[in-house]
Amino acid sequence: MMSERRKPAGRAVVLTGAGMSAESGLRTFRGADGLWEGHPVEEVATPEAWARDPERVLHFYNERRRQVVKAEPNAGHRALAEWERSRPVTIITQNIDDLHERAGSHEVVHLHGQIRKVRSSSHEDLLYDWEGDLGQGDCCERGSQLRPHVVWFGEAVPAMAEAARIVREADLLLVVGTSLAVYPAAGLVHEAPRACRRVWINPEGAEGLSLQGWEWVRGTAASSLPGWIQREG
Repeated sequence: MMSERRKPAGRAVVLTGAGMSAESGLRTFRGADGLWEGHPVEEVATPEAWARDPERVLHFYNERRRQVVKAEPNAGHRALAEWERSRPVTIITQNIDDLHERAGSHEVVHLHGQIRKVRSSSHEDLLYDWEGDLGQGDCCERGSQLRPHVVWFGEAVPAMAEAARIVREADLLLVVGTSLAVYPAAGLVHEAPRACRRVWINPEGAEGLSLQGWEWVRGTAASSLPGWIQREG
């Protein structure tokens, strides 16, 4: 006779970072040397960089877009999508790839934008899907140059208010693949209700982060998340 599995209840909110997609071949946004794929972040991911050398910025993000198009969701992405069968799951991701959606997740909030979209540099409401390279002279319907639909360092994060509201409604907060060192996204964990269960899946601890009240699963998204979800039911 099969044992009865515990049925989870309530809304799960999952906050994912660069480690979520690392096992799909997408590197974390910057290494210990402070560089992003060999580029100083200040030269490719700030409004000042865009104003100074838009061609370099466009080239950098064209490379990132090609990488994302070639990448495939890993076991962690697929496990989260499957989890929707047993409970409401909302994902808040710091990643600019679309691997959660391609794995089958339906409720995904992108804090930092999406690499496979572009928007007008003058009219933020003009947003377009974009598959190929983006170049100078590619303009929106109102004639303004298109730019990557990503949030650069120094820019506001428009989705933060929505994300904070979602976390406040969580019964379970699951953090995967992030050291919680990048703000304002890292501050979202403080929005969770007092009674909310908190679980953190990451291979390494985070300097200065208190894990009091947290369950820490030491591992990566692809290696540890599927088993954890299966045990949760």
